[in-house]
Amino acid sequence: MTNVLISGGGVAGTALAYWLRRHGFAVTVVERAPAPRLGGHTVDLRGAARDVVERMGLLQDARRVAVDSKGMSYVDATGRRVADMPASFLGGAGVVGEVEILRGDLIELLHGATGDGTEYVFDDTITEVTQTAEDVRVAFERSAPRVFDLVVGADGTHSLTRSLVFGPESRFRRDLGCYTAYFTARNVFGIQDWELFHNMPGQKLAALRPSRRPEEAKVLFGFASKPLAYDHRDQRRQKEIVAEVFAGAGWHVPAMLREMRAATDFYFDSATQIVMDGWSHGRVALLGDAGYSPSPLGGNGTGLALVGAYILAGELAAAEGDHTAAFAAYEREMRDFVRQNHQLPPGGVNGFVPKSRTAIRMRNLSIRLMPHLPWAGLIAKAMNRADAVTLKDYPYSRARA
Repeated sequence: MTNVLISGGGVAGTALAYWLRRHGFAVTVVERAPAPRLGGHTVDLRGAARDVVERMGLLQDARRVAVDSKGMSYVDATGRRVADMPASFLGGAGVVGEVEILRGDLIELLHGATGDGTEYVFDDTITEVTQTAEDVRVAFERSAPRVFDLVVGADGTHSLTRSLVFGPESRFRRDLGCYTAYFTARNVFGIQDWELFHNMPGQKLAALRPSRRPEEAKVLFGFASKPLAYDHRDQRRQKEIVAEVFAGAGWHVPAMLREMRAATDFYFDSATQIVMDGWSHGRVALLGDAGYSPSPLGGNGTGLALVGAYILAGELAAAEGDHTAAFAAYEREMRDFVRQNHQLPPGGVNGFVPKSRTAIRMRNLSIRLMPHLPWAGLIAKAMNRADAVTLKDYPYSRARA
């Protein structure tokens, strides 16, 4: 039985663990966190990713715990809604997806579905990877060294697996000139079923999103900036950066900043794409953001992770563990989907955080007009690449799914 180590217990890692176990592989997942990471914002399940979840038998469960979002609204400094994008726009193919689920709720569903046959090693991480012709020898920070047939890095944009096997992150990183921060707050804002976005001149954005729990709200900050120097482990300094950027801002921003100080799931990072010529080296492969992060601006990182896990596991099953053939087929099947999802929505960073009041007004006007334009479907397609591939294009028989 082929023995596979997955580094990373997020969406990509747990989805891959599910499909590998279903295909008869022995699976170990190592995760740096002491337990499954259940925080995070809402993610969309749409297109091929929704089909993958349905094939897992989890779509109804996902719908049951989905966030009730009627759409997104851009608001001015007084809170007045100036442009709406309802979830019903284009039958759920617009910016707000048909099924919006908290990332932590999705991971909980995936983790539960992997079953008792999957070994999880929490509060640990790999520190060394040594390949031979027959296996991969892995050292860990806490656990004793072990030997595996294959290793898959599903450990995010700042993948340690990628650094150990493929080289430093700087070789593959494409910064987009923007930073984002996310965290959970008490719902002192009264937000209910609409996502509220407030742009400010100087390329700044503050947003509130509903949670499945009415007493909670999800907060997003975004701003354009040249590269910033900070320690990615220094959460205190990261919160200071956000507070400095948004000092003096209106709307709900002062309360959002107060909530940020107590947030325990605070996340801050640059908007970054990972671009690589190949996602495998010998017996090691990369999955999801570790190999092809589209960045928060492009979106669909969850979709790429779910579809990638499905295809990687399917190709390994079809090749009966022959990693050379399976990894090559995985890259062929995923390459175009990844390429299309690396294309940013219209406007790129300037569409996310417009530069001036005039630019903000023009963007809002385009949102108001979009449902009435004859080419609205084309615009929505450019904004959403989740449907760039459909699972009917994938040869299921080879994957035994």
